[in-house]
Amino acid sequence: MTPKLFSELGLSAEVLKAVDKLGFEQAAPIQAAAIPVLMTGKDVVGQSMTGSGKTAAFGIPAVEKVDPNLRAVQVLILCPTRELAIQVSEEIHKLAFFKRGINCLPIYGGQSYERQFFGLKQGAQIVIGTPGRVMDHMRRGTLRLSTVKMVILDEADVMLNMGFREDIETILKDAPKERQTVFFSATMPKPIRDLIEKYSREPQNVKIEQKAMTVPTVEQVYYEVDRRYKMELLTRLIDLYDMKLGIIFCNTKRMVDDLVEHLEAAGYQADRLHGDMTQNMRDRVMNKFRKSGLEFLVATDVAARGIDVDDVEVVFNYDLPYDPEDYVHRIGRTGRAGKSGKAISLVPYRELFQIRNIERFANVRIQRGKVPTENEVAEARENVFSDKLRALLTSGEFPKQDRLVERLAEEGFTSNDIASALIHLLQSGEAAKATPKTEEYDRPQREERPGRYEDRGDRGGYGGRDDRRPPRFDDRREERPRRFEDRPPRPATPAARPASPKTFPPRPAPESGAPLKSKTAPWKAAAAPAPKPVPPSPAKKAEAKPASPPPVAEEKPAAVVPAVTPPPAEAPAAPGKTYTDEEILASVAAPEPKPESKLFLKPKPAPAAAPKAKESRATPAGQTRLWMSLGAEQGVTPIDFVNAVAGETGLPGKVVGKVDLRERHAFVDVASEHANSIIAKLNRSAIKGQKVKVKVA
Repeated sequence: MTPKLFSELGLSAEVLKAVDKLGFEQAAPIQAAAIPVLMTGKDVVGQSMTGSGKTAAFGIPAVEKVDPNLRAVQVLILCPTRELAIQVSEEIHKLAFFKRGINCLPIYGGQSYERQFFGLKQGAQIVIGTPGRVMDHMRRGTLRLSTVKMVILDEADVMLNMGFREDIETILKDAPKERQTVFFSATMPKPIRDLIEKYSREPQNVKIEQKAMTVPTVEQVYYEVDRRYKMELLTRLIDLYDMKLGIIFCNTKRMVDDLVEHLEAAGYQADRLHGDMTQNMRDRVMNKFRKSGLEFLVATDVAARGIDVDDVEVVFNYDLPYDPEDYVHRIGRTGRAGKSGKAISLVPYRELFQIRNIERFANVRIQRGKVPTENEVAEARENVFSDKLRALLTSGEFPKQDRLVERLAEEGFTSNDIASALIHLLQSGEAAKATPKTEEYDRPQREERPGRYEDRGDRGGYGGRDDRRPPRFDDRREERPRRFEDRPPRPATPAARPASPKTFPPRPAPESGAPLKSKTAPWKAAAAPAPKPVPPSPAKKAEAKPASPPPVAEEKPAAVVPAVTPPPAEAPAAPGKTYTDEEILASVAAPEPKPESKLFLKPKPAPAAAPKAKESRATPAGQTRLWMSLGAEQGVTPIDFVNAVAGETGLPGKVVGKVDLRERHAFVDVASEHANSIIAKLNRSAIKGQKVKVKVA
């Protein structure tokens, strides 16, 4: 196709001025082919590789067709992700910079509703949004499509893969039939063609013929590597090619988080971008990446759609994509605007067949690379350093150090030795700054550490003392009276006592053969086979006889019981009389029963709980019960299902009813009108990094 200038496309002076401000003079092939057809008002199906300028191809006609005097939505642009919607909005804002009265508004999930309500109320003519949030505004009545002249589907194949087909059809049905419908995509699978046949009117096909679907300025290489050594190979390749700005793609959010932690620990400036992040976090990361505040952005496929940074040097496929189409979109992030780029894939041995599928799909040959050795990486670092040093010497922009060099030369050092020593100091300093070596840390031996386990003496309780600190509680241990340590060992069982007689001080004899009474008994009844003696009743007190002594267990070793003086009684005992332990135990009367205290009341038995009403498992009217393949074993909670529905569909959380979480699955009640949409979108998503399957229960 013959190259065309923008001035040859019949555009207004304001748009030409905006294009000139952006620095473009010659139109890209897709722009030169699509803009004239779109300006005539016909439906268009545009197919071109990623990064070829499709945004300006439909953005310029959209700006030209807007009536600034009509404060209503006239152009609706649907994008699959928030990032792409923001990118398209920024591009159209630049194209309409010199056209007064034209306002464009991005609407997407994760952004404040108030800001979007205000923009729609002010009369934005061009709305760029994701299907979920556009549907939400349509249901709320804040977005009306009765005045829409043009509907544009950007990255239509991606939107269908993400499960937005029902939403797209609902939006197209609600728009006026006499509208202009535009489809733009890098690939045209059968679902896209079916959608075009159903909702377009004699569309004009604009396809840029090319030998390969990928950008020719991108060098594509793959390396065979075991899964365990992916991280090591990645860092080697970064150092080998001295990469400063790149994107690393992973298939899961968990792998994104793990890889960012490894890269940061290795000294690289990296950050993440995936679906679990809030919109504010995404904006912060993207702004930092655009300003080269990051070296590497680690992202998933969905989150990376819309990354439009012209200076990306390399795209790493840390994980190969499941779909060859995603490979085309991934490597389209580099080599943009005619610049060169590099696409590197790390392929385990079991996934080599995917490289062949990608080659057949994209009609391109991907070269096999040789894994670099450590010596090659070290040599590459030296070459980079020598190039920097050579450039500095050539420019001469450095202060002279003649005095220092002459002083070292007078001391007998040659100029080669001085230069070598300085280079060694510089390189070692940079290496230490980039990756500090923890193995060089000289850790003291255990014997050198004061006050540790090896320096303790006889452990009296808190460990050894240190003369350098003031005495503490354990240093005054000798001043305190010993408590438990001075006590003699207690008998193993109180029943095993000796039967040998002991001599006691005189004690009073029992009166009328009655047992002795005392307020406190120095010997407690032991757990012996004999029962406790029962105190006699007043009627039989005169006839009561002393209880017979309990049997003594002789087979167990006995302990010595210290002598205790019994309390005095009414009549004195014969002096010098000897009592045995059996006689003493038999003569001691059991304590009289105490009256029941009013302070301590017996707890009343708790009333029997009323039987709990059996919970109904019936699904409420207007709701549909869905079965989901994740349960408590996978670490999900009910709020995770609510967030997944709201995040993937853009619907409010109230559409989700009861969540019945089981061990390996869950039942979720949702509004019946949104059930099919929720099933379609969640089946292509993940919850907490785990694929979920959804169906009607």
